[in-house]
Amino acid sequence: MRLLSPFLISLLPFALHAADADLILHHGRVLTVDAKFTVAEAVAIKAGRVIAVGTSADLLRTQKGAKTQLIDLAGKTVLPGLNDAHVHILSAALSEYRRKLPPLDSVVAIQNYIRERAAVTPKGEWIIVPRTLPPRLKEMRFPTREDLDVDTDHPVAFDGSYVWSANTLALKISGITRDTPNPAGGEVVKGPDGEPNGILRNAAQLLKGAQKSDPFTEEEKLKAMEQMLRTYAAAGLTAVGDRAVTEEDVTLLNKLKAQGRLPIRVAMTWRIDASRPVEQVEAEIKQRPWRTGQGDEWLKFSTFKVTLDGGQSVGTAYQRMPYGAFGRQLYGQTDARGTLFVEPEKLYRIFRTASDSGWQLTAHVQGGAAIDNLLDAFERLNKEKPIAQRRHHVMHGSFMSQDALDRMKRMGVAVDAQPGWMYFDVPALGRVFGLDKMRYFFPLASYLKMGIPVAGGSDHMIGWGKDTAVNAFNPFFNIWMSVVRKTREGTDFYPEERVNRRDALKMWTTGAAWMQFSEKQRGSLEVGKLADLVVVEQDFLNCPESDLRTMAPVMTMVEGRVVYERK
Repeated sequence: MRLLSPFLISLLPFALHAADADLILHHGRVLTVDAKFTVAEAVAIKAGRVIAVGTSADLLRTQKGAKTQLIDLAGKTVLPGLNDAHVHILSAALSEYRRKLPPLDSVVAIQNYIRERAAVTPKGEWIIVPRTLPPRLKEMRFPTREDLDVDTDHPVAFDGSYVWSANTLALKISGITRDTPNPAGGEVVKGPDGEPNGILRNAAQLLKGAQKSDPFTEEEKLKAMEQMLRTYAAAGLTAVGDRAVTEEDVTLLNKLKAQGRLPIRVAMTWRIDASRPVEQVEAEIKQRPWRTGQGDEWLKFSTFKVTLDGGQSVGTAYQRMPYGAFGRQLYGQTDARGTLFVEPEKLYRIFRTASDSGWQLTAHVQGGAAIDNLLDAFERLNKEKPIAQRRHHVMHGSFMSQDALDRMKRMGVAVDAQPGWMYFDVPALGRVFGLDKMRYFFPLASYLKMGIPVAGGSDHMIGWGKDTAVNAFNPFFNIWMSVVRKTREGTDFYPEERVNRRDALKMWTTGAAWMQFSEKQRGSLEVGKLADLVVVEQDFLNCPESDLRTMAPVMTMVEGRVVYERK
């Protein structure tokens, strides 16, 4: 798709009004999400763009022609197309491409999964339990060697993201014993007897053969990614941010685009391997032709990323305080504070090189100390040249502080937030740290009050179910969580940080579009903008709060074309 020049875009309202609309959606509630949050009755579309919003009577009188398609909304609500600013397309797409994943919500369920795979897996071959986060298990603890020894004929590994665990046979095959030295930044966790208990913290690379996944052909990967993108469209998403692309992801996405198989828009974040010597990282940044803004509204680069710490769900997020006694139960670790993957001077040098190459910058940071390290790097850059216009941002930023918020406001730093984690993870994390230490866990209202831009995302990485995946990518569930802030145990979580429905909707529309440098093209339904929208049955602004969670698209459109319609 060829982009229009800024001059032609400025003439769009005049040029498009000169012709009859291709499509008019009328007699509904159209939430434009413009600066005034105007609510209209109808929207007219021509050549993939909005040409008018207003009353049904006016648009049917002034925009309807002989060939105009009409859709009577019958009171339904039209929202701007929703944008999940944080997903991982390829891993999610392949996770259920060949077989459906069972719900892995307990240690018992994991053991049953191992038994089922053992029955169809040749003896001696690896069984990998798909990525599952321990705080979300009923037992709220990490599966150990003994848990995974329900099968002794296969090496078994449990993927807990930054931390894995393995059964006795897997440890034996890999030569992991009580004398195995810890890898750099990692740990072979020992039990009370001094023997490995199976938990490998940032040390999964020690497992010989476990990292080898089932081979997929390129066409299988393309089909899986296309299907995943269509699943996103069925959830109401018209754009996503793929937050950790490699050269393979970029190649596959470009092929989908060239073949006309991209049903929704994708903004790509390049995650570089920062574990190498800094000189190698700097050289790769300079050699790559990729830059922020390269591409078009269907597929483009947005951000440069490093991974600064691990995960709060596995006890490797780099925290200001230790994980404590319940942390040992949940993660099988000592009173550690987590892991910082990139030292401050190295981070600054990488960011300095990427910034000089024209990149918008971010880093995966979950723990509070990791957030502080990221903001330190931003402050060094800001002293050299103000960074506010670059739209640098904190990715996740789970454990904020008032000081961190003040620094973000001062520098013009935004945040890529995952409100759904409050529902899933607060019950366990509250036991680890104490709820009083989690006052600034996704402080959404504080962000908005302080003028800190927020883009909403899910961090979807595994599974195809919009409500059951790791993580749930249903945008309406995540919007609902932003409004109600209730955990899966039904308890309120710092209700003073709730936001209203309009502000929650903006996180998945204008907020995400702004972070992707696309706010002039999409994010709201205004004349001249791309006609990306989603139709829902309920009155979004006035329905009961519980309906927000169960809301589902009747229709999803990208550039005025239907990419999903409920049967």
